Amino acid sequence: MTSTMNVKIPADRIAAPSPWRSFGRMVGTLWANGKARLGLCILAFFVLVAVFAPLLAPYGPKENGFERNADASWEHWLGTTAAGEDVLSQLIYGAQVSLLVGFAAGILSTIVAVLIGLSWGYMRGFAGEVVGFIVNLFLVIPGLPLMIVIAAYLQNGGILMIIAVIVVTGWAWGARVLRSQTQSLRGNDFVTSAQFSGDSRARIVFREILPNMTSIIAGTLFGAATAAILAEAGLEFLGLGDSSIVSWGTMLYWAQNSNSLLTGQWLLLFAPGLCIALLALSLTLINFGVDGISNPRLREGKGR
Repeated sequence: MTSTMNVKIPADRIAAPSPWRSFGRMVGTLWANGKARLGLCILAFFVLVAVFAPLLAPYGPKENGFERNADASWEHWLGTTAAGEDVLSQLIYGAQVSLLVGFAAGILSTIVAVLIGLSWGYMRGFAGEVVGFIVNLFLVIPGLPLMIVIAAYLQNGGILMIIAVIVVTGWAWGARVLRSQTQSLRGNDFVTSAQFSGDSRARIVFREILPNMTSIIAGTLFGAATAAILAEAGLEFLGLGDSSIVSWGTMLYWAQNSNSLLTGQWLLLFAPGLCIALLALSLTLINFGVDGISNPRLREGKGR
């Protein structure tokens, strides 16, 4: 005589975790890391400055009715430029362009890297070799000279030109990293099971493999955004961008043209340079927390 006993498994034991719960755990892991917490605070500060720039800036970014080359005073905390513009107001408004270019170029570069890296890692045969040749070609070519050449050819193209140049020259390293991770996941049991189930290649890549690479993609995003911020400042400083806009890079460009160091106005160079360094530092510090998501041994505090 045999008996059958039905065991009811609770729904929360078999249901997949919700995206909001996974996102909350990721945020908790980031906040538990001291370096990432500092980076998030610095980044939040710059984001708030960029959003509320019209309320925080004492003057307009291109308002030039003031004394030229004036030193720091109560009316102009960081002095004025050679064109009679308030440096502090330009510094506040410059955060908008730097954040826009950094995150727009970083997101687009990451998207290109994800599409190419995952496809390349899953491909076999001649198609994979062709994609590998293209990626290796972009890796061999020096990024900065290529960026300068493209920007010089497309000069005065505005913000969109700078974003496009950064995306074209900044996706290859991320694609290489994602390809290696895809190859390591391609032989796992869940991928083999999906193949025997008849799933298409696109579904296997983007529904089975991609969710297991969230932390690596996040790290690629922050790294690409950091490189984009520095690249935008460098192109603007060299005069290869749009000098009519107000950004931290153009502030460095006009300060250099007006020989601010020779005239003793070192704040014109120091202030935007410090902001660029702090913004890049904040994204680099956040990357430490992203490493803790992918490697539990690197976690700190409560998120461990």
